[in-house]
Amino acid sequence: MLLREIRACRHCAAELPCGPRPVLQVGAGARVAIIGQAPGSRVHESGIPWDDASGEHLREWLDVSVQGFRDPERFAIIPMGFCYPGKGASGDRPPRPECAPLWHARLFARLGELRLTLLVGQYAHAAYLGARRERTLQATVARFLDYLPHYFVLPHPSWRSRLFRQKNPWFDAELLPELRQRIARALGS
Repeated sequence: MLLREIRACRHCAAELPCGPRPVLQVGAGARVAIIGQAPGSRVHESGIPWDDASGEHLREWLDVSVQGFRDPERFAIIPMGFCYPGKGASGDRPPRPECAPLWHARLFARLGELRLTLLVGQYAHAAYLGARRERTLQATVARFLDYLPHYFVLPHPSWRSRLFRQKNPWFDAELLPELRQRIARALGS
């Protein structure tokens, strides 16, 4: 019922240049929640969360198959903004600010099996960490252990993350092994 209500949402339709198409994935038994930014244009067209190059990078980081990632009883995918916000001056616009306050608490109240929440990108960091986050994304992600066991912070896995990884070798050496171990533990594998 709640998912149907969210998928029918037209709250900010007038602000969306491509129209509303809420994209999310939620099952009551999900063990891992992924809070990202907002769907990009490709995801808006397909209606499948993380159905783009960023999704491929994220699945690689998590070391999970496409099939496992698409299982709503394993992964709840809840963006900060459920609809594609349109193009901005340098990439996509930020997620619409209405979505998270309207829907997140109601969704998370239904996730009784949740064991780990991934905060992917600066918008999720700001919303869920608040004053606990550092001044920069790099500094926040570098302190990933400080936000555990509840939150695991990550940069957005866009093409820009390659540069982030080159500048921060600890990401591959320390963060990814810890992330993969915690994902496997949360999923019970």
